Amino acid sequence: MVMLGIQFRMVESFTLNEETTQALIKMRDRSAVAANDSAITNYIQDIAMPKPTKRVEPPRWIGLALAAVGSVLSLHAIAMPKK
Repeated sequence: MVMLGIQFRMVESFTLNEETTQALIKMRDRSAVAANDSAITNYIQDIAMPKPTKRVEPPRWIGLALAAVGSVLSLHAIAMPKK
């Protein structure tokens, strides 16, 4: 967890790939139904429209929180008495 926290502190933003972005869109718009659902329209949209990607900017405090929790867990594991 400490390393993950450090990684989050070093990264300003990251871009999700097309598959993950599509999965997020499907989860968000599960109830929405497309008006045009023909195969030709879908084919033209796939060619003409660029693949969507989502840019995620994690909050600054997440890195500190993960590093703090990871360090407390590590120190607690070291300090536990051995049987």
